[in-house]
Amino acid sequence: MKILAVDDDLELLGLIAFALRQAGYLVIEAADGPEALRTFDREHPDLVILDVNLPGMNGFEVCQRLRERSSAPIMMLTVHSAEEDEVRGLDLGADDYLTKPFSPRTLLARIRALLRRGEAEISGEYRERAYQAGSFRLETENQAVSVGQQPAVRLTNLEFRLLQYLLVNAGHTIPAERLSQHVWGYRGIGDRQALKQLVHRLRQKVEENPSEPRHILTVPGIGYQLSASATGA
Repeated sequence: MKILAVDDDLELLGLIAFALRQAGYLVIEAADGPEALRTFDREHPDLVILDVNLPGMNGFEVCQRLRERSSAPIMMLTVHSAEEDEVRGLDLGADDYLTKPFSPRTLLARIRALLRRGEAEISGEYRERAYQAGSFRLETENQAVSVGQQPAVRLTNLEFRLLQYLLVNAGHTIPAERLSQHVWGYRGIGDRQALKQLVHRLRQKVEENPSEPRHILTVPGIGYQLSASATGA
């Protein structure tokens, strides 16, 4: 597996690269945004570790440009723990977010989870070209959803995974911990806020009135469900 690591802190970049190589990964490095894009286009890595605060072009812009050309997993690194930074990164298509400082063990665990998730998708977890349930149609190839006669809306990787899991389990309440595990591959108890933010963003795309959702319902104290009546199940 080939990983592109991007950070302008060369000491930290070296430590990240060392830990990844010790774990058996092939690592390529970049120290700014433009170099990251050039390296990505040349090397076609399987995963990108991307710092937010980069010279020349910040990590958010790099993330957006990478997502326009590839679905490779992107893990963003930041010194900020502010929720709005995490939300912005995930909205732009990042798959995970790690706040500095972090241990090599944590970094490697997150990477393994992202790569396992990608392998599962390639091996057939999403064999269906489209999922249809009532007024919902979820297209696998372009990760887009349409509800009724509304135009199709593109989803991020995380939004797609969340809606796909809710759709195939329409009418059933899914515990928050199980949803987190499915979406991120490692998260569980304690990460309800991240899941809540993801559900909020998905509702913005599929609900006529997101503040009064009819499709993606919250089951207090348990988790979420896609309404059986909304899908015709």
